[in-house]
Amino acid sequence: MRLSLVPRGGDIQGGSGGRGSVTVERAPQRDHVVAASETVTLVLGDDSPLPESASDVEDLVRRLRGHVAQLGARTASGTPVLLRAQRLCSESVPEGYMPSRVYLVQLAEATQELVAYVERVGPGAMLPRRRRRWRKPRINVLRRAVFAVALACLVWAASVPRT
Repeated sequence: MRLSLVPRGGDIQGGSGGRGSVTVERAPQRDHVVAASETVTLVLGDDSPLPESASDVEDLVRRLRGHVAQLGARTASGTPVLLRAQRLCSESVPEGYMPSRVYLVQLAEATQELVAYVERVGPGAMLPRRRRRWRKPRINVLRRAVFAVALACLVWAASVPRT
């Protein structure tokens, strides 16, 4: 059974019973740097306790990996800070209580370094330096060039001796 996402006639306020349009306002998107900083604070904060269960560790690791991916899109590739964070993200969560918590702290520290790098350098770092662009020639210049080449070919063809 498929449910329709369109509201029924009785669900529309002030409607005449027919189908009306529904406008949905999207919430403003949070800044990736702020969200990553909040997650890092959950792990590295002085008053934040260590996660109790393995599922809590996996949830925090998944969030930190997402932040690394989002911040990595705003960072120039090949940056040592980004490479370290991506290397840690590619590793699996170790088994055991202490190794998993140590991995979580290392990933949080790498994410914190990446956040600091993005804040320090800004989004302009990922933009490559622009080369000087040539002006686009006007159409009359192109027409004159084609005419000159055609005229040169005609003169050359007329000067070739016939056999």
